[in-house]
Parts: sequence; C-alpha cells; structure tokens
Amino acid sequence: MHPPDADSVLVRHGELGVKSDQVRRKMEDQLADNIRAMLDARALSGDIEQRRNRLFVHTDQPEDVTAAAADTFGVTSASAVTTVDSTLSAIKDALAVTAREQYDGGTFAVSARRAGPAEAHPFSSTDIESDGGTAVWEAIEELGGEPAVDLDNPDFELFVECRADEAYVFCEKRPGPGGLPLGTQRPVVALVSGGIDSPVAAWKLMKRGTPVLPVYVDLGDYGGPDHRARAVSTIETLASYAPGHDLSLSVIDAGDVVTDLSQNLGSLRMLVLRRFMLAVAEAIAHECDAVGIVTGEAIGQKSSQTSANIAVTDAATTLPVYRPNLTVDKSEITNHARTIGTFDDSTIDTGCNRVAPSHPETNASLEAVRAAEPDDLFERAKVCAQDRAVIPIES
Repeated sequence: MHPPDADSVLVRHGELGVKSDQVRRKMEDQLADNIRAMLDARALSGDIEQRRNRLFVHTDQPEDVTAAAADTFGVTSASAVTTVDSTLSAIKDALAVTAREQYDGGTFAVSARRAGPAEAHPFSSTDIESDGGTAVWEAIEELGGEPAVDLDNPDFELFVECRADEAYVFCEKRPGPGGLPLGTQRPVVALVSGGIDSPVAAWKLMKRGTPVLPVYVDLGDYGGPDHRARAVSTIETLASYAPGHDLSLSVIDAGDVVTDLSQNLGSLRMLVLRRFMLAVAEAIAHECDAVGIVTGEAIGQKSSQTSANIAVTDAATTLPVYRPNLTVDKSEITNHARTIGTFDDSTIDTGCNRVAPSHPETNASLEAVRAAEPDDLFERAKVCAQDRAVIPIES
C-alpha cells in the first residue's frame, strides 16, 4: 500500500549508522549496489540516491521497488513515499490525498518524525500529527466515514518524515531482513545438504554481510538425484536474495567415500563423514580465499551434533566453523525456512538417512575417532575438492 502519487522508495538501514564514517560510506555504497542488482534482477527501474542513514530509489514502480528493497540484506524497512515541500500545508494536503485513496475503514493515526535544526521548521512533529490528523479526519468525513483516532493500535496509519528541505508521506514500513549489506564481510564456505537447517544457516550468514560459497557433498547411492535436486533448489532460493553475487554450487562426488565408511565403520561413521566434509570445505576455502565454514548444526539435534561430537568434528579443520542455528530449536529453524522460502524444497524425502548407523555414538572421543577413520581420509577430501563439479546458479 502506498500514496497514490508515490514517487520514491525510502530505504532504511540500521547498524550502518553507528559505524565510522569511512566504514559507513563503504557499506552504504555496497547496499546501493545490491539494491541496484535486485532491481535489475526483477526488471525494475529506479535511480538510487544516497544520503546519510537513508537511501532513496526514485521510481515510477513504487510497489514493486519497495518489495525488492525489503528483500535486500542490510535493509531494515522500506516505504513507498510521496515527496512534498517541508511545509505544514503541503504535508496536510498529501495526508488528505492519501487518506482519500487508501482509507477503508476503522481507526486511524498519524505518526510524524521531524529531523534537522529547530529553526528549519516553524512547527514540531507534534504539530504535524495534530494538524495532519485533522486533515485526515476531514478527508474520512468527505468519504462518508465516521473517523476515530487510536494512537496505540490503529487500523490505518499514515507516517510523515519531515526533513529540512523535503517531507515524505507514506502508509507503511515494509520490514526488511536487516543485518549488513551482502559483500561487506569476507566469504565463507557453506556446507549445504538441501535439508531444512543448512540453507537457513547460510541465509543467516548472508544477512550479516557474508557471501557464501555453497558446497554440496553428493552421497552417491546413499543420496540420489532427488537429494542433489533439493540442494540445487534451495541454493537457487538463496541466490534470489543475492543478485550480483555468485552462488554457484560446488558438487563433491563422495559416493565412494560414503560407501567405504558405511561398510567399514559402525557407530562412528557419521562423525568420520562430518570430518571428511569439513576437510573438503577447508580445501575449497583455501583455494577460494574464504575465511570460514558455515553449517546448519544445532546442539543435540542429531547424534553427530552433541556438544561432545561437535568438538570431535571441529578438530578436522583449522578454520572457524560458524553455526548460527547452534542454540535454536528445530521449530524455529523450520519456521525460518518457511519465511525465506526454502522449506518446501528442503522437505523432499530423499532417503539419505540410510547413511546413519542404527546405534550412533553420541559421546565420542577424538582419539577413538582418529583411530577408526581411514588414514587417507583427508587426502581423499583434498582430491574430491579439486575434482568438484560446479553448477551455475541463476539469481
């Protein structure tokens, strides 16, 4: 919903405003580039103007551009706005026009924020709310309605941001993902199975400005084409949040390794497999100048994810392993997957649970795992990383 003559989209960000001027400018430049890429990916037009703590997209497609901005990492909210002179009369007129077009019943409120030196305006934010509220009240009466004000929980709310030279009138603040602009941090390798957890974990790192290099470990006969297909689909969904950034999927042919582990190891097989995967991810990270690894693991969710077993698997790599789901309940992760759009593909039944032993170890020691795993496990991981196939992903 937007004013009938909306001419721009006001884009807000959060943490960038507390950075040093040099860092803030770089992050705002990256955010502008990311929004521009998002518009291009959706065949939308708009001119981006950068101002301190705000970006504006001047466009004749305000609804679609608002939606695009609100899907961009680093954006806290976006609003399609009508730009008017920063006079009380111009603001009141814009509020009345918007109310006549968008009001459809119930209570209303006007919320205003005035910025700039006190001498910039002969009125306060309270004056805007009071006089603007009167203008909206009269507009509703013209429509034949019975206006009523509710400042706490209105059915219809109009907003005003008044600055020294311009004012902006709008109907909604569409929430964005927040975080930092993608590309403001160094990249990490994302181990993505295509299940519910790992795409959510990768998305959370992306929200913090960190590009991800997705890696899928193909389990061979223990996975199958559906297992790979869901991984590709979930990465395609993640890529829709990151146009302009390469999310090509590295596919590791680990069928022979998984078969060997399944045939020769008992209760420790999943831990050895996890160590192999981390070794693969580290080899790719070193080659691609990535600085860490992200996984979807949460403490205690699976046998390989107990606190003891995570300590054992982490010993396979010298890189930091990021686990943004570490303390999150499964229901929360599942709801997050629904929100970002990866849930449906992630829940395709692929039968990969056949890899897990009937009675997995939940409290392993590093010494026992090292004694059980093949001597050439990490060499095979390096070879598999070098021989990986790369699937281009469209954003």
